[in-house]
Amino acid sequence: MDLSLSDEQKQLQDGAERFVRDKYTFENRRKIAATERGWLPENWAQFAELGWLGMAFSEEDGGYGGGPIETMIVMEQFGKGLVLEPFLPTVVLGGGMIAKAGSKAQKEALLAPMIEGKKQFAFAWLERQSRYNLADVSLKATKEGSGWSLSGHKGVVYNAPSADTIIVLARTAGAAREDKGLTLFLVDAKAKGITRRDYPTQDALRASELTFDKVSVGADAVLGTVDGAFPVVEDAVDRAIVALCAEATGCMDAINAATLEYIKTRKQFGVAIGAFQALQHRAVDMLVALEQARSMAMLAAMMAEAQDAGERHRTIAAAKVQCGRSGRTVGQQAIQLHGGIGMTDEYKVGHYFKRVTVIDTLFGDADHHLAAVADAGGLIAAT
Repeated sequence: MDLSLSDEQKQLQDGAERFVRDKYTFENRRKIAATERGWLPENWAQFAELGWLGMAFSEEDGGYGGGPIETMIVMEQFGKGLVLEPFLPTVVLGGGMIAKAGSKAQKEALLAPMIEGKKQFAFAWLERQSRYNLADVSLKATKEGSGWSLSGHKGVVYNAPSADTIIVLARTAGAAREDKGLTLFLVDAKAKGITRRDYPTQDALRASELTFDKVSVGADAVLGTVDGAFPVVEDAVDRAIVALCAEATGCMDAINAATLEYIKTRKQFGVAIGAFQALQHRAVDMLVALEQARSMAMLAAMMAEAQDAGERHRTIAAAKVQCGRSGRTVGQQAIQLHGGIGMTDEYKVGHYFKRVTVIDTLFGDADHHLAAVADAGGLIAAT
């Protein structure tokens, strides 16, 4: 299996690395996070100019014909810089669902402007009782003339404060937790009947609690087919997990680099603490954990477009397990090796650890996905 990058992919990697180096020093990130929006429009415009917003979409949809590998390359660099721009909710989740299920008119109205950097999305699926079950949806969509009326609550909706369109997963038929009877709706973020409470998350991103009170949408707001949204959501979440795993490896890489630099320069008893064998062993354990996560993230990216949905889910779930466990190992060891400074808000290691911890919980933590792999018979079939 050839795991080397093509020349175009190397150029993409170099460009993303250069962007992070120039725009996302730790102090710059702190300033960006402190702004009201929590990200910079000029950075988003640069994403569009560099083609990152359209790289993973087909040429028919106005993109550049890339895929999950290109997304993985960029997301790993974003992880190294803890980039705050809403790439995941807008491009990977929102854009991915529109590309897969949208009509020609919907793609022209939403996907093309998104690639140009003129529209952003948020995906509203999580509810108070949902935990990690994508099908546990209580928000109801009922017929209202030729359109629909949406009522219910959605929580932790990333990028809702900045989104132009919110993609809402609603129940149109069936009982709670059934994967049949779910429908996606494209809802104007400023639609009458939406109440929004915005807040910063632990990792300095922006999210909202949304209440829908008889929000009216037309028949053309349905994304895909009525009652048939679950496969679209599963595919989008799989791709989001692949992107998150890549981001996590970037975070872990940055944690390792900072920790190695620290133990080489921090002195105790007149010598650098990195000279002590016990700490060297810890640093090696961190490197091994990172490389295990990176290997699984690459495997997940290669499997993201697999035709066998079962094999795809199983492999991506296994990658989420490894990235979650590696992130905890690397983050905890880094905090220990840094001592008190590692816990302070003024030092970067704690911010990276917060992000990998949040990544672990997004769309199911390591324990949840380990159970999924076990239920599927394991990553490698027993003989």
